[in-house]
Amino acid sequence: MEFLLILVLFLVLMVMGAPIGTSLGVSAVATILYFDLGAEMLGVNFASGIASFPLLAIPFFVLAGVILERAGIAAHIANFFELLVGRATGGLSIVAVLTCMFWGAMSGSGPATTAAVGLILLTPMLKNGYDKAFAGATIANASDLSIIIPPSIAFIIYGNITSVSVSALFVAGIIPGILTGLATMLVAWYISYRRGYRGLVCRGCAADLLKALRQSFWAIMAPVVILGGIYTGIFTPTEAAVVAVFYSLFVAVVIYRSIGWRDLIEILVDSAVTSSVIMFIVAFAGIFTWAASVTGVIDAMADLIIRISPNAVVMIVLVNVLLFGLGMILDAISISYLLMPILIPVLSAFHVDPVFYGVIFISALAIGQATPPVGVNLFTAANLVGCDVDEIAKEAIPYVIMDFVVLIIISLIPALSLVLPEWAGLYTP
Repeated sequence: MEFLLILVLFLVLMVMGAPIGTSLGVSAVATILYFDLGAEMLGVNFASGIASFPLLAIPFFVLAGVILERAGIAAHIANFFELLVGRATGGLSIVAVLTCMFWGAMSGSGPATTAAVGLILLTPMLKNGYDKAFAGATIANASDLSIIIPPSIAFIIYGNITSVSVSALFVAGIIPGILTGLATMLVAWYISYRRGYRGLVCRGCAADLLKALRQSFWAIMAPVVILGGIYTGIFTPTEAAVVAVFYSLFVAVVIYRSIGWRDLIEILVDSAVTSSVIMFIVAFAGIFTWAASVTGVIDAMADLIIRISPNAVVMIVLVNVLLFGLGMILDAISISYLLMPILIPVLSAFHVDPVFYGVIFISALAIGQATPPVGVNLFTAANLVGCDVDEIAKEAIPYVIMDFVVLIIISLIPALSLVLPEWAGLYTP
C-alpha cells in the first residue's frame, strides 16, 4: 500500500501541474506520516540532503556564471569565433555552436547558455538570411552541451547521489562533450549547405583576429583555470567553484570593467534565486528517495529492470529510451534523483562502471533539454527569436537524431569517457 501511495500521489501532483520539488516533497511526507514510517526522520533527511560538501559547488558555479553573463563576456567569445570561422558555409551557425561550447564550460546551465548566446548571435543570423526557427534550434541544441562539458551542475548532482568522484566525472565529460559539439557543427554545416546559408563576406585580417583573441583571452581561460586546477589536483570541484567566482569577478571588474560593485547586489540576488530552486528540488528529492527506499519502491523497480534483460547493453539502451521520454517532461536534476537511486543497484548487478555510465546518463538527459513539451532550451530560444516552440522543435529533429548517434557511440565505447580520468590519475575502474 505504501508503494502505491507514494507513486500515485507523485503522479497526481505532477498531472495537476505542481512544481516537481513540491510533488516530490508532498508525496514523500504524506506517505511517511500516513503509514507512520518515522516522522522524526523528515528533519534529518531534509538537512542531510543538502548538507553535502560537493553540493556547495552548485551555488558558487551559478554565481560565477551569472557574473560572466552580466559582464557580457559571451560577446567577446562569439566575436573571436566569428572572425575565425565565420567565412565558412553556415559560418554563423558554427560560431553559435562553438560559442555555446565555451560558454557552457563557464555557466553549466543550458537555458543560461541559450539566453546568453541567443541575445548575441540570433540577430546577426537573421540578418544574414538564416531561418529564425533554424537559428533558434541550433542555439538551443548546442546549449545542451552545457551539462556535458565540465564544469556541469548535472555531474555534481550525479556524483553526490552515487558517491562518485566529481573530478573524475568532469574530466570524463570532456571527450564526449567535444564529440557531441563536433557532431552538432556537422549538422549545422550540412543544413546550411543545403539551404544556401553562406558565410560572412569579410572575415577580418590577421590583426583583427589577434585583437579578438586578446579580448576573449581571459574569458576562454576561465574553463582552463577551473579544469586545470581540478586536473592537476590543486583544488577539488567545490574549491574550483569558489576559484571560479573570484576569477569571474576579477575578469568582469578589473579586466573588462563591464560591471561595477553596485551590480553585485542584483547578481547575488539572481544567483540566490537560481540556486534556491535547485536546492529546493535536491532537499525534497532526498526525502522522496528515503521514503521510496523504505516503502520498497526502489528495490522493486531495480529488480524489474534487472529481470527485463541479462545483457548490460540492452539495459543501457532501454534506460536511455526512458531518459529521453522523461527528459520531455522533467528537468535533469529531478530525473537524476528519481532514477539514480533505482539504477545504482542495477549498475552494480551488471558491473557497469559508474563514471562511464555517468557520462551516458548526463548525455541522455542533455537531449531532453531541446525536446518538447518541456525542453527548457527550446522555450528560451522561442522567446528570444519570437516564434512558436513547435517550429523550433521541428528544426531541432536533425540535431536530436545526431545526438542519439553520438550517445550510442559513447555507450558502446567506454574508453571515450574513461581514458582521460584514468590518465590524469583521478579514477581507477
